[in-house]
Amino acid sequence: MSNWETVVVFVTIFVAITILGIRAVHWRAGNIYRLTEWGLAGRRIGTTAGWFLLGGGGLYTANAFISIPGLVFAKGAQGFYTVAYTTLLYPLLFVVLSRFWIVARHRGYVTAADFVRERFGKTISLLVALTGILATMPYLAIQIYGIEIAIAQMGLPVDLALGIAFLLLLLSTCISGLRAPALMAIIKDIMIIIVLLVAWIVIPPRLGGLGHIFAIVHQKAIQDPATFSETLSPVQYSSYTTLILGSALAFFLYPHMLTAICSVNSHKVLKRNALLLPFYTLLIGMTALLGYMAIAAGIPPSPTYETNIALPALFARFFPAWFAGFAFAAIVICALVPAAIMSIGVANLFTRNIYREYLRPACNEREEVNVARATSFFVKCGALLFILFIPTTFANNLQLIGSVWILQTLPAVFIGLYTRWFHRRALVIGWIAGMIVGTWMVIAQHFVSFYPLGSGTLTIPVYIGFAALMVNLLLTSILTAVIRIFREDHAQDMTSPADFEARPPAQGASPIPEMATSRRSLEQV
Repeated sequence: MSNWETVVVFVTIFVAITILGIRAVHWRAGNIYRLTEWGLAGRRIGTTAGWFLLGGGGLYTANAFISIPGLVFAKGAQGFYTVAYTTLLYPLLFVVLSRFWIVARHRGYVTAADFVRERFGKTISLLVALTGILATMPYLAIQIYGIEIAIAQMGLPVDLALGIAFLLLLLSTCISGLRAPALMAIIKDIMIIIVLLVAWIVIPPRLGGLGHIFAIVHQKAIQDPATFSETLSPVQYSSYTTLILGSALAFFLYPHMLTAICSVNSHKVLKRNALLLPFYTLLIGMTALLGYMAIAAGIPPSPTYETNIALPALFARFFPAWFAGFAFAAIVICALVPAAIMSIGVANLFTRNIYREYLRPACNEREEVNVARATSFFVKCGALLFILFIPTTFANNLQLIGSVWILQTLPAVFIGLYTRWFHRRALVIGWIAGMIVGTWMVIAQHFVSFYPLGSGTLTIPVYIGFAALMVNLLLTSILTAVIRIFREDHAQDMTSPADFEARPPAQGASPIPEMATSRRSLEQV
């Protein structure tokens, strides 16, 4: 049975946020029929909006608000890996991604595949684009799954309510492009902060304080040591470490994160945000600990959504009806904002690197945007397939499976920022090997993200994405060395720094102050 006070507050807030997203088309308005305007907000996102967009659109998603508390609720200490890996993100943002921004802005890149095409050629560029689309599907599926769980907790008809939310998301995204989630992210994160503060003020005292909560968690660890632990056991060290490293390396390779990065107006904005974004790690830690509060509160797993229901059920039990509606609206918006950015990032990839490259090279800018809008719709439909056909016992596995695939683009994208040594054919073969090995391991482990390496009594569990990346890098490096020895064709595979510098900025790009010392800067990249 639904509580109508909760539902009214939820619907009111949700509709208001959706209208805000539709009206966002007038925010820092530009020609919305240009892909850089629709898909990158004209590259005019500043420090404040960029902070909310990078944090709210990438770090603080339904994965953090639904699946991570659910994982802590079920597994204990293992669920806190997000606090560790997000801490590693900020040096990457400060160093690697600001470098990517400079090159992308000067050359007019919209996607990572744009960069790879100019650096290593069309074949690996196409593979990067296809990988980005594939890897985003399960990550986007988490957002849709989070919406479904929140709706179910309120007692609303899930299919109907999810369909309406889906259509409203589609409407705001199609009309306003990236401006919609950028503006909605500001409101969303303010709501999330309010919900977390209230949860930490209200819930612990009613459960006897933090000491009592951790005492109950300790008892659970004693009673169920096979599945739940307060601290990591030695056998988990390798899996936990490789999971942290793999997740950190994968995070900024996702199309939606590179879309957010390319949308900001200065690489200095990225560096400022690298210093400010650790606040989100604090929020993620606070949210994960709510999984322990759900244990202390005796929240039972749901027959349908299992442990992923922990946080919504906790809010429904301890919040008054009207504030529960506010909290559920925050959860749904927390899923809608990244879902919008993800669908836009994938639409940019398809339009720029598949449709215009192979299907309609002569398409104009208006056609590009129309195709991107249509693609964003079909991407959301594709994400639904993951919800229907992949087990969601731990929804977090969906995101980790996506990371297995997206990690295979790291040699061409991130390492390619610093060297042209890799041979383009070696990159293709390494990508194929990494994708095959990673996918086989995921299937062999029944969609669990760890694989036991070794034989007999000596086995070392590792994160599948990290293992597949090592196979990719090893094969790519060996093949590149062999090809370089037996074939002197460097000039065919690499653009010299002088040639790169001599090229004018691509259409839609603009010279920027960061590139004032162009010879030295461009020779470095």
